[in-house]
Amino acid sequence: MKSLLFVCLGNICRSPTAQAVFDHKLAQADIRLLTDSAGTGDWHIGRPPDPRSQAFARAWGVDISAQRARRICADDFDRFDRIYAMDRSNLADIVALARPGCRARIDLVMSLAPEYGVEEVPDPYYGGDTGFQRVIDMLSAAADRLIEELQQTQR
Repeated sequence: MKSLLFVCLGNICRSPTAQAVFDHKLAQADIRLLTDSAGTGDWHIGRPPDPRSQAFARAWGVDISAQRARRICADDFDRFDRIYAMDRSNLADIVALARPGCRARIDLVMSLAPEYGVEEVPDPYYGGDTGFQRVIDMLSAAADRLIEELQQTQR
């Protein structure tokens, strides 16, 4: 595996946070993978992540202010090995866009950490600050499990 794409609805909350959390954890484990994030919708193209996502990522030690929202595109299905959706709705949209025979493995990001007890990363956009922290906590658990998987396959 060489590349990961994280996808949510607008690419301003969950998926840029996922990219940052995974990048941070992968760097700590000295694992190098290409990562990116995208949205299934086009409302926020070119905009930075939500200020609340930026603030919580910064408090966690990661700067996501330079990221810019983009929409998932056909090339992503050949460019990335794995595409991780934040929720079932995103997953359905991604699968509908995928060409038959695409190389990417498409799944929910929380499938990496079934012991966490949730399948979907909830959208914190309309909620309070606790939602943004919960997203980071969930994604951190998923990243830890992916790193364990990668380290086991390297043995």
